[in-house]
Amino acid sequence: MVKRARFGPAGNSEEFFASGRKSTLEAPEWLAGFGLNAYEYQGGHGINVREETARDLGSNADKHGIALSVHAPYYISLASDDPLKRDNSLRYILQSAQAVSWMGGERIIVHPGGLGGLSRSDAAQLAGETLKRAQELLDDEGLSQVHICPETMGKINQLGDLDEVLGLCELDERFIPCVDFGHLNSRTGGGMSTREEFTSVLDAIAKRLGVRRASEMHIHFSKIEYTDAGEKKHLTFEDSRFGPEPDSLMELIAKRGWTPTVICESRGTQDADARILKLLYEGYKILY
Repeated sequence: MVKRARFGPAGNSEEFFASGRKSTLEAPEWLAGFGLNAYEYQGGHGINVREETARDLGSNADKHGIALSVHAPYYISLASDDPLKRDNSLRYILQSAQAVSWMGGERIIVHPGGLGGLSRSDAAQLAGETLKRAQELLDDEGLSQVHICPETMGKINQLGDLDEVLGLCELDERFIPCVDFGHLNSRTGGGMSTREEFTSVLDAIAKRLGVRRASEMHIHFSKIEYTDAGEKKHLTFEDSRFGPEPDSLMELIAKRGWTPTVICESRGTQDADARILKLLYEGYKILY
């Protein structure tokens, strides 16, 4: 099967609801109308979807050519100093994997969480141990086909800079990095905005994980307002003060022939902005 890049939103936009639609079950048809082919189900505040509903969403997505992923709960903490919180994090990861499996998807996005009062290196080591336990749990439950995607984070006091996420992904070849370029831009005070900076990130991923995994990585993209502490608020593509701008990144990915899943997390305009990302990518694909 020929692999292709996929583009879509995180959750449902303001326009989705303004159009009179009320159920996420209607999202696949809506997104197909935008020419999109991916959708990230939002489980950040808990995985509460019933199996029947999840399977119905998967059926609708398959009908309209939409690949599904699930964002696991925000309160996962892989490096917590409390063993109970780490055990709960394993439960949330399992719930997310079960949900995406019902939907026919294969990826769950996981926030590493805070540092748990540890040094960055010790927190990364503990997070890695927890993530390996999570994979063992998925294997035991017959969910080995689900890829755990650790995400780069936007606040400086969180675990999840690029190096830390790549380190987690090196622990198991099934782990796929979720690289949030808005988060990287936020935690570096605007240091993810030039062609050279994007190139550096893509090169690092390919060097550490190999070109195949780099090509198929998961991407989150949005403009994000930030402070000295990092991420503050997601914005839309109309914002001109905060970045990053998507043009150079889409060109570089297209030029390399990579086929990632790109999820747009713009604030309320995520489907329209996802379409912009897809059009940019496809325009550069024609050139290269």
